[in-house]
Amino acid sequence: MCPIFSRREFLKTFGACAAVLPLSGCMKGSEKPNVIIVLTDDQGYGDVGVKGNDKIRTPNIDRFAREGIDFTRFYCSPVCAPTRASLMTGRCYYRTGVIHTSRGGAKMHGDEVTLAERLRGAGYATGIFGKWHLGDSYPMRPQDQGFEQSLVHKSGGIGQTPDKPNSYFNPVLWENGRQVNTDGYCTDVFTDAAIRFIEDNQDRPFFVYLPTNAPHTPLEVDKRYSDPYKEAGLNDTTAKVYGMITNVDENFGRLLKRLEDLNLRDNTIIIFLGDNGPQQQRYTAGLRGRKSSTYEGGIRVPFFTQWPARFRQKRKIDRIAAHIDIYPTILKACGLETPDQHRIDGRSLLPLLEGARSGWEDRTLFFQCHRGLSPKRYQNCAAVTQQYKMVGFPNTFDNENLKISDNPVLELYDIVNDPGEENNIADSNPDILESLRKQYDAWYDDMKATRQFTPGYIHIGSDAENPVNLCRYQDSAYKNGKSTSWDVVIERSGRYELTVNRGTSLGKGKMFVS
Repeated sequence: MCPIFSRREFLKTFGACAAVLPLSGCMKGSEKPNVIIVLTDDQGYGDVGVKGNDKIRTPNIDRFAREGIDFTRFYCSPVCAPTRASLMTGRCYYRTGVIHTSRGGAKMHGDEVTLAERLRGAGYATGIFGKWHLGDSYPMRPQDQGFEQSLVHKSGGIGQTPDKPNSYFNPVLWENGRQVNTDGYCTDVFTDAAIRFIEDNQDRPFFVYLPTNAPHTPLEVDKRYSDPYKEAGLNDTTAKVYGMITNVDENFGRLLKRLEDLNLRDNTIIIFLGDNGPQQQRYTAGLRGRKSSTYEGGIRVPFFTQWPARFRQKRKIDRIAAHIDIYPTILKACGLETPDQHRIDGRSLLPLLEGARSGWEDRTLFFQCHRGLSPKRYQNCAAVTQQYKMVGFPNTFDNENLKISDNPVLELYDIVNDPGEENNIADSNPDILESLRKQYDAWYDDMKATRQFTPGYIHIGSDAENPVNLCRYQDSAYKNGKSTSWDVVIERSGRYELTVNRGTSLGKGKMFVS
């Protein structure tokens, strides 16, 4: 049965590309590949056994990597929301309105066309189970962006404002916009829901997005997962992180097993990846930097994939690739074209996945992220080629008052011969540095021109959401660490009732509506 769309969903999903999506019929489940993307939170490149970590236990992920395809140089943004925006749209996250992770910076514009919208328009069942982090209000919620089934937490993590109070155990979640109580550990709950969704939709093609919030803080996990690591001599923090990842691995194994039981594994594209580097200090396979850094340890992540029906050879691929490539790769694999109304920055990886050894042009990938809603040229940035990498003003993620001059701090590394970024070769290779700087400048100007770095707007007065909750920490615009305002769209005039929850704040205060 073909899906039924509202006028808004139809225009967003089909837009200018209606000609390539005929409405005369829908593909049967057996004729289109299913798609599953498992995205973990703060699991770095070294947080799996297959990358040389002899302390962690990830047998299911390791076997999946060894028997499938391993992109050894796969990159994401250095923090959560930007990676998710790029994965969902195939676009550099600045284009989508996402600037960083909170304080008004994690709101993706509602007119962005997501992978879920494109697949749903082609007859796929679409479900998300876990962390969204691209906007908690209309028109930015998962159900507004193509997911017909959603079970998520709000904000950037369970227990973060406005998701308080909450816990990784028996978490309060949001199912299709309705608050629900759940029973169990969060990763188990999300995986159970994903498996039920697969069972319910096994006779049609489906897209499952399973973005776990583990091993993001707070570090809550059953002791049966963390205690073995403590007994092995690891500190409490690492033991909890590794315990959370072992639980992720256990659930990943359950997911794969259920696909096999349902005879769906062969024609299902499965991707497993992390969203950025580790938040805490631990094994990184020799890579420099952690989460929020644009050194390799902050942006290089594990990425493994299988599609047994089509990717028949297990192998490692060393070509650079990134989060922006997932969207066009999946669309191409599913026989769909990329939409015309938005520029796609990613490139389909299908030629590499199918074993192409020539014809793949080298390119430059760009990364940048920092606090504040006013991006600055060169701040905490990177330009990555197959061999070289420029890093600008490294480790300045939290510096909102960074002064940018005509002579910015720029470093250059030969990543092929120096993956640990120990030897800055900028002084001895001025021509390479200047070339990367010019490419970065063109990219930055292009990003700014798209939306002028303007985050998405929450809509008030829509029938799609009433009441609307405006969270100061997650939604309002911050400047120099202080909340200033909410930028919203009022869809219709009339009288509105305003309720203020001040929490534990005392004393007088003022609020202006204009």
